[in-house]
Amino acid sequence: MTGHVVAIAVTPGALHPWDLYELGVIAAVFGTPHPDLADPWYELRVCSVLPAAAESAIGGGAYLRAEYGPDELLRADTVFVPSIAYDCVTGDRPVPPELLDGLRAAHRGGARMVALCNGMFALAAAGLLDGRRVTAHWEHAPILARRHPAVQVDGTALYVDDGDILTSGGMTAAVDLSLHLVRRDFGAAVANRLARRLVTPPRRSGDQAQFVDLSVQARAEADLGPALEWAVAHLDQPLTVEALAARATMSPRTFHRRMRQSMGVTPKQWLLTQRLARAQALLESTDFGIERIGRLCGFGTAANLRRHFAAVVGVTPAEYRRTFEQRESPAA
Repeated sequence: MTGHVVAIAVTPGALHPWDLYELGVIAAVFGTPHPDLADPWYELRVCSVLPAAAESAIGGGAYLRAEYGPDELLRADTVFVPSIAYDCVTGDRPVPPELLDGLRAAHRGGARMVALCNGMFALAAAGLLDGRRVTAHWEHAPILARRHPAVQVDGTALYVDDGDILTSGGMTAAVDLSLHLVRRDFGAAVANRLARRLVTPPRRSGDQAQFVDLSVQARAEADLGPALEWAVAHLDQPLTVEALAARATMSPRTFHRRMRQSMGVTPKQWLLTQRLARAQALLESTDFGIERIGRLCGFGTAANLRRHFAAVVGVTPAEYRRTFEQRESPAA
C-alpha cells in the first residue's frame, strides 16, 4: 500500500546552513517510517526544480543531492518549500522561474502546498497566496506584506492553515506545523505520540510575538537621541510625553511629529515598547518577582505589567519566563 507522498521542492545552488533545520524537520517527521504510529506512513521525495538531478552546496564540504526531478512534484500529495535564497527575500534577486512554474503546476494538480522559513515568498511570487491569510518569520513579515499587498500577512502566528496552503513562522515553527499536518492526516493521538518521540510539546502556547526582539529599534535622529537615551535610563519613573519633549527642547506636538518621522511610532508607543523590552530582559535574566519587575519598568503594578505584556507579547510574563528562564540569575 502506498503512503502519502511528500515532496520537497529545492532549487540547485548554495543553501544556507540554517536551511538544514527545516530540511531535518521534514526528514524526521515525513521521511522516517513510524510503523508503530501508522502504516503506511509518508513517502518523502527530494525534488530538484530543474529537469536533471542536481546538488546544492550547504557549506563545510556538505551537499544536498536531489534524487528526483520536477515531474515528481506533480505526483506529490503535499509539496514543501522549505526555503529560498536569502537575497530573494532581502534583495532584488528574483525567485527562480523554474521553482515558480513547478509550484503552480503542483497546486493546479491538487497538491497541498506548505511553506516553511521564507518559502512563502516563493508561493507569493507564484501568485498562490493572493487573498489568503499566511504567516512568516516576524523579521520577514513586513517585507512580505510590502512586496505582496494582496496577501494577508499575520506576522504573529506560529503557523496558518488555509486549507490547501499552509505556512509557518520559520525555524522551530516548522515542528509546530509538521505536527499539525500529522494531526490532520492521522489524528491527535498519533501526533501526540510523535511529539513525545521528538521531545517537543504537541501544541505550543502563545505565538511568535513572544520571540520578537523588542529591544531592536530604529536609530533616533540626533535631536531625539539624548532625550530617548535619558528615558531608557529612567523607565522606572512615571515618564510623560511632555517630559520627554522638554528634554528634547521641543513642544509636545513637535516632539510627537519628529518621533513619527524618525522612529515610525508615537512617543507613547515607543515608551511602551521600551518598558516591555526591559521587562523581557528582567524576566530572562533575573528571579525578580512580577510585582518588582512591574515597578522597575514603570508599569507600577504587576497587574498593569501582565495586561500590557499579554496584549503585545501574546503570553503572560510567567509563561514568557518559563520559555526563556536561565539556570543562573544575577543577585538582586
